[in-house]
Amino acid sequence: MTATVHVRTDWRAVWHLIKPYWSSEEKWRARGLLAAVIALALGMVYLDVLFNAWNRDFYNALENKEYDAFKEQLWRFSYLAFIYIAVAIYRVYLTQALEMRWRAWMTRQYLDEWLANQAYYRIEQTRSADNPDQRIAEDLNFLTSGTLTLSLGLLSAVVTLVSFVGILWSVSGPLSFMLGAQEITVPGYMVWFAVAYALIGSMLVWVIGKPLVLQNFNQQRYEADFRFGLVRIREYAEAVALYRGETQEQSQLDGRFEKIRRNWWEIMRTTKRLNVASNFYAQFAIIFPFLVGAPRYFSGAITLGGLMQISSAFGHVQEALSWFINAFSSLASWKASVNRLAGFHAAVTSARTQSSGIGVARNNVGAILLDEVALHLPVGAPLTTPISGEVRVGQRILVTGPSGCGKSTLFRALAGIWPYGAGSVEIPTQAKLLFLPQKSYLPIGTLRAAIAYPAEERAYKDRAIGHYLELCMLPHLVEKLDDADNWSQRLSPGEQQRLAFVRALLMRPDVLFLDEATSALDPDSEATLYEVVLRELPDAALVSIAHREAVAKYHGIRWQFVHENQALDRLAHATGMPRYTIRASQLSSP
Repeated sequence: MTATVHVRTDWRAVWHLIKPYWSSEEKWRARGLLAAVIALALGMVYLDVLFNAWNRDFYNALENKEYDAFKEQLWRFSYLAFIYIAVAIYRVYLTQALEMRWRAWMTRQYLDEWLANQAYYRIEQTRSADNPDQRIAEDLNFLTSGTLTLSLGLLSAVVTLVSFVGILWSVSGPLSFMLGAQEITVPGYMVWFAVAYALIGSMLVWVIGKPLVLQNFNQQRYEADFRFGLVRIREYAEAVALYRGETQEQSQLDGRFEKIRRNWWEIMRTTKRLNVASNFYAQFAIIFPFLVGAPRYFSGAITLGGLMQISSAFGHVQEALSWFINAFSSLASWKASVNRLAGFHAAVTSARTQSSGIGVARNNVGAILLDEVALHLPVGAPLTTPISGEVRVGQRILVTGPSGCGKSTLFRALAGIWPYGAGSVEIPTQAKLLFLPQKSYLPIGTLRAAIAYPAEERAYKDRAIGHYLELCMLPHLVEKLDDADNWSQRLSPGEQQRLAFVRALLMRPDVLFLDEATSALDPDSEATLYEVVLRELPDAALVSIAHREAVAKYHGIRWQFVHENQALDRLAHATGMPRYTIRASQLSSP
């Protein structure tokens, strides 16, 4: 895996990620849910205001020993508490519903964009974004949940501040003191104490906690890389076991986990410093309003109920002003996810809109036409000189040449998934092309679904599937069509290649491309499969990449990748000059 560079995002980029859902086809339902959640959040603030007034009346009743007033306030508290509980429950419930709707919509959008125009393939080729699975599965989840939690928290903080700052201003009264020979009076002095207290705390937390953004960004990437390494061992368990590669795999996994451990310790140290500041701030805030309000209470300017109301109002104002302090850790994690999503979105957009140097179009000629197709590597270095040729109905073409010369890359260009190069490819409008790579993809699920892929599971009749399983020497799989398994792990490489031929015979393509599709088979099995294909698909064009000369007898034309100039081979390596060209020759008729 290749790590991507940390991406810095501004608020416009954040808005670009958030906006689409709220203007989508689900916008009215989404906005309705959001309005309900906001109404409930504002309702909770209003209830806090009522509780603040209750504090004053309740403690005044205690101070004056008024039993009837005391009972009245207990009943008042009961119904206020019941309403508060109901509002709090439904606020969480509707918020979670909105989170899931938003996440589901964004997941569908990102999957559509990632899979469109082979963007996923181009991203892997260029390594422009690491761990797309983690970004779609985890970062999108945190974007939606974090955005709602933080934005609703900020809204509640603002409304709470507006609601309680007036209360605190009125109940705290003025503070007078002598400065030299002049008396200074500060109206609503508790408000200014709360503002100063929160401002100092916020600045301190920002200075201490700022590194958390990058640390959380790195932690998510390291965790994803470690999981990817574990999945790779599951995927290639047999190969690792045969190589006795456990020591090497252990070393690689230890190295990846060591990055997690080191970065986690950095997060721990930053979090410890952050917690020292925030806990001191939170604990001192409990007694701070009593310290600054006590002189007026003991002077008789305010009652006990008034002091408790001041304490409650100060707590709400201070908590509202401290939203940044309390939410800083969540903000850091949210910002890291936003940065990763912004980078991923940019990579997907670039891959989807990347102009292909090799144009692929449809024609009515009845043949695949290659016109001056030059293959390049993703880094831009030329791989071949311009190639021109054609593949006509019924032709059998064998493509040979040394490893790394561009044979498989030519197939990718014909499939329209290799944008690096120049020239054009034309494909008959009605032609159905099928490419069988050396290792075919077998999705997890029933064997029937694996054979039918990419068609629907029930696209082919069981009798047809059974017939071709017999022809391709897989009779033991006929009774397992409804068995669900990870077939790429269950079947041997040879069985997987024979299963790919079953897929080809069922699909009946007009042009069949075989890229080392029989490399895991013995010569007799290879010969049997070629004979089955020629017999069952007599009109289909067949283009094969193979290193075994034995398959030449099933082809009529050879496309040989050769050095354009053998004497310049070393110079070509050094200068990046085109290294290979194709020479066509006739073979014995199949």
